[in-house]
Amino acid sequence: MSPLRGIALKLTAVVLFTIMASLIKASSEHVPTGEAVFFRSFFAMPVIVAWLAMRGDLRSGLKAKNPLLHIWRGLIGVMAMGCGFAALGLLPLPEVTALGFAAPMMTVLLAALMLGERLRAFRLSAVGLGLLGVLIVLWPRLSLDELGGSATLGVALVLTSAVMRALAQIQIRKMVAVEETSAIVFYFSLTATVFSLATIPFGWVWPAPEVVMMLVGAGLIGGIGQIFLTSAYRFAGAAVVAPFDYASILLAILFGYWFFDEVPTAMVLIGSVVVVAAGGIIIWRERQLGLQRGKARPTMTPQG
Repeated sequence: MSPLRGIALKLTAVVLFTIMASLIKASSEHVPTGEAVFFRSFFAMPVIVAWLAMRGDLRSGLKAKNPLLHIWRGLIGVMAMGCGFAALGLLPLPEVTALGFAAPMMTVLLAALMLGERLRAFRLSAVGLGLLGVLIVLWPRLSLDELGGSATLGVALVLTSAVMRALAQIQIRKMVAVEETSAIVFYFSLTATVFSLATIPFGWVWPAPEVVMMLVGAGLIGGIGQIFLTSAYRFAGAAVVAPFDYASILLAILFGYWFFDEVPTAMVLIGSVVVVAAGGIIIWRERQLGLQRGKARPTMTPQG
């Protein structure tokens, strides 16, 4: 284990995913969402295949033990991606990023409902705090002047994406028991590519060369980001690298200001701080429980 290397890989992945989101946002006025999903998924595959070949995992990465699990994972994932991409065209980048952090909170709740994981009062309180932060971010969008507009649709899309992402995480937790991680990564891109083709009748266009470059770049960068993200957890535990997810909020604020002239409102900033605090509490608590379990194991009296 090399914690510093894991942290560096995670931060690099966060930067790459923020760049990818910015490219998708910049192209959103020129191509429909389904087409953007296609480019993001299709052009990630060569990167992933090359990575698997370099690791010697090409055979395991292309072997699906239960194809139906991959199809279901792909369907959920492509819905999450589509809703998230559509929201980027309707809302500022920092707002989409902050609202997107509802996903880990929802994952905790869904894990309790669908996987039977124990939900202690401490975790439940932290989840409630995180959802309060999300509510603070979207509160200005709930005014009578805002309701019914494109921004309201954007909020609905982000929250739908968060639910789908949470469901995807639950599905992945089930899949890792029978499928290789490399296979899950590869077949998600493949199934997302196939599912996105179903949107061809809904307004696909022949984009201008500069838009094609942005979309291809989003796919390649997204694929590379996925590799860095996966690799980060090989060098450091989840409790070490997970907090650095929240660097994406700072990056979204900077990128939104630099490239889209977006200045976050006070409510977005306050809500983001609350969401980060809640996420930090959950991660800290999980780390403490992990340390306690680790200390308990050596002191157990062998039974014979």
